[in-house]
Amino acid sequence: MPPPPTTPICAASAFLSPPPPPPPRPPSPPRTTSSPPCGLTGDQALKASKKISHLRSAANPDAVLAVLSGVGLSRADLAAVVASDPHLLCARPDNVSRRVTSLRDRVGLSDPQIGRFLLAGGAMAVRKCDVAERLEFWIPFLGGSFETLLKMLRRNNAIVRADVEKVIKPNIALFQESGLTVRDIVKMPGWLFTFNPKRVEAAVERTGKLGVELASSRLKYMLSIAGNITEGNASARMKYLSSTLNCSMDKVEYMVGKMPTIITLSEEKLRSKIEFLSSTLNCCVDKIGHMVCKEPFILAISEEKLRINTKFLSSALGCSIDNICVMVYKMPSILGLSVNNLCRKIEFLVTKVGLEPDYILSKPVLFACSLEKRLMPRHYIVEVLLAKGLIKNAGFLTYAILREKDFVARYIDQHKNAVPGLADAYATICSGKVPPELQP
Repeated sequence: MPPPPTTPICAASAFLSPPPPPPPRPPSPPRTTSSPPCGLTGDQALKASKKISHLRSAANPDAVLAVLSGVGLSRADLAAVVASDPHLLCARPDNVSRRVTSLRDRVGLSDPQIGRFLLAGGAMAVRKCDVAERLEFWIPFLGGSFETLLKMLRRNNAIVRADVEKVIKPNIALFQESGLTVRDIVKMPGWLFTFNPKRVEAAVERTGKLGVELASSRLKYMLSIAGNITEGNASARMKYLSSTLNCSMDKVEYMVGKMPTIITLSEEKLRSKIEFLSSTLNCCVDKIGHMVCKEPFILAISEEKLRINTKFLSSALGCSIDNICVMVYKMPSILGLSVNNLCRKIEFLVTKVGLEPDYILSKPVLFACSLEKRLMPRHYIVEVLLAKGLIKNAGFLTYAILREKDFVARYIDQHKNAVPGLADAYATICSGKVPPELQP
């Protein structure tokens, strides 16, 4: 029986439609000439075909695919581009051709670069607007780096669709006036470039009110947060922190400036975390306020991590939770360390250095020092110098917290003649190895 007649179908529909299950024995029918040598996965095809189901002619999609193939896109690349923007097959072929040509002639991109641009998210821009104008701005702004543009494009392809004169340039001007460099700007969320400039200007003003100076290195992070939270919500959360932690608004502004994401937490989450810290550490709210003001990031630590670290420190140092509260009060950042980090440092300080747990408990600053790059290397160097009689007894804390240049001057440079190769050996130790000749 001859197959039923078929209506014309666009090439895109042919290769976007999920393939029917093959019959058990007869061979598959040959591919029609309207089907391009390109295909998508079943899920991709199903999603994409819904967007172009209105097409009834193969001429338009075939012409668009021919233009895209002209820049050297492979079958798989064509599928990826079409999957990212199926509506591209509905665009006027002459518009697509003209815009692709402008990328060559006006912007100076090679065919492989045009292909990478399309794959990175530029297909929609080629369909919608004069994309060459956007790239003529972005590439020089980025110091001529096409690679940087691709990275930004993958994060948000709207940056090559938004109006350059009315949106992109005014927003970038605001960022630069705020003290941000090009290097800072390219790391910002892409949606900030495409916001209404008045909204971005309001975010800049709000950032200043939240205690972040325009020249601060945290400005780019604060701007992205301020753009996603209303002034009313930000103000309410800051007032809540002030009243709950019994601290001034100046201190709250300092917290926000140090960790901008703190104002993205709901009042319910803030209350829950503060109450959990207070009960877990057995500390009054005033002490929790001091800790949060000093290291606001502890509000972002999960309750499970806080509980585990607190119990581990109490067990490893053989002390009560009240003692842990005193230690954390001095250095709240301890709560952010991993159990493995805490365990290795305590083991080293007790077994290698010979410190008592009570002493470690009273000197939490030791936990802020890198075990591999500071504590171990310095201890080995001092032990060698002591063994050779070149120095008298030295308190571990004294040399552990010295600035690097001061430690080198006192313990390396002064003894480099007595111990040849001491500086090189110290560098080797810092890399995780202890030379045999320096073993005490």
